This record gives sequence, C-alpha cells and structure tokens, in this order.
Amino acid sequence: MSFVFTPPAIPSVAVTGQAARFPVHRIYCVGRNYEDHAKEMGHTGREPPFFFMKPADAVLPADAGQTVDMPYPTLTANLHHEVELVVAIGTGGSNIAAADAHRHIYGYAVGLDMTRRDLQSDMKKQGRPWCIGKGFEHSAPIGPITLAADVPGVEAAGIALQVNGTDRQRSTVSKLIWNIAETIEQLSAAWTLQPGDLIYTGTPEGVGAVLRGDVLSATVEGLAPLTVRMV
Repeated sequence: MSFVFTPPAIPSVAVTGQAARFPVHRIYCVGRNYEDHAKEMGHTGREPPFFFMKPADAVLPADAGQTVDMPYPTLTANLHHEVELVVAIGTGGSNIAAADAHRHIYGYAVGLDMTRRDLQSDMKKQGRPWCIGKGFEHSAPIGPITLAADVPGVEAAGIALQVNGTDRQRSTVSKLIWNIAETIEQLSAAWTLQPGDLIYTGTPEGVGAVLRGDVLSATVEGLAPLTVRMV
C-alpha cells in the first residue's frame, strides 16, 4: 500500500519496566466524575456519565523521571490543569459488563486533562461543542503506564497535583462518582473499545489556571509520577 505522504508516527506512551511502548488508539474523557469538582463547576448530584474525546496525538508522554515541556497553547488566557487517573485498555470489546471490566484493563497512569477554560466556557454559553477547549495539541500529558497487576489498590489511591510545589488538587480515586468498572460499562455501550484506548476518568476539585514557567507535579499513589513544565 502506498500513501500520498508519509503517515505520521503512532502516538505512544511509555510502559514502566518495558522497552515496548503502548500505542494510543483513542482518548476518552469522563466529565464531572468527582462530586466536589462537579459542585465547583456549578453542578451537583450523580448525573449519568458523559464523555468527550481528545485526538490520539494530543498525548504528551513523559518517560520515567522526565520533566516534559508543554507549550502554552494559543487563543487562551485561562489554561486549567485537571489531574486524572488514566485507564489503559488492553483488550477491546463492546457492552462490557462492569463485573468483567477488569479483564480489559492493561494498566494505569497519571494524566492531565489540560483545558482552555475560557474557550470552553464561551462554547457552553453559545450551546456549541467545546472541542476547542479540550482537544488541542499536547492537551493530554501522561506519565508511564503501570501494569494493572502491579497496582491492585489503585481504586483507593490518593491523587494529587502540585503547582510549583504547592497543593492545588488532592483527593482519592475512591471518590469517583462512576468508578472504573462502571465507566467502562457505560463507555463500551456507546463505543467499541479497542486495545490502545486511554480513559481519563475525571478530576477532583481544585482545578485552576497555570502560567508559562509553572511546574506541574501530578501523582497517583502506586504509579509513576508526571512532571510537566509550561513553556
């Protein structure tokens, strides 16, 4: 097969302890999946889960111990951080029951759902899609993936984000409104999940703006940390 130009490289993420990398197929994100974050965004209650997507090449992967540079994006004056547990899918499927969800998980990583909040807010007010606020280049920084078997307690892990050494977000994964298995069940009813899919499971309260020169340190207990420098 020939192409009219050379296809771009497949986006990929490092895997802890392995030379082989995890190829990215799609990036799914869960909206308002921590109660206190939902409240700070003006919503309450356990609403049905909703999803949005980022392009696969929005990933900004960091290798173990690396500080990765993220260019401050265009068109925004209000770029927000959102620290999230990321689920990496290793076995695809549709209509996956929550009880079977663990069989489809390859591993976990810590990620950031970076958001052009001003653009997102403008689109919401106009009743328009807000892809421009979420799906831009480098908007999905992610640390190395740890195999699921190596983090059996991830659903109760602490999750946190510091900016320049100061706490911004701190919670536990156990506070997810829709837990990992329920999220996979709901998501796989709408899309056929594929090996290589990443699920950003939602962010706790404390989201806020970052500026050029800021250093973001994202952690989930038991996983490789993620450090991002805004440039």
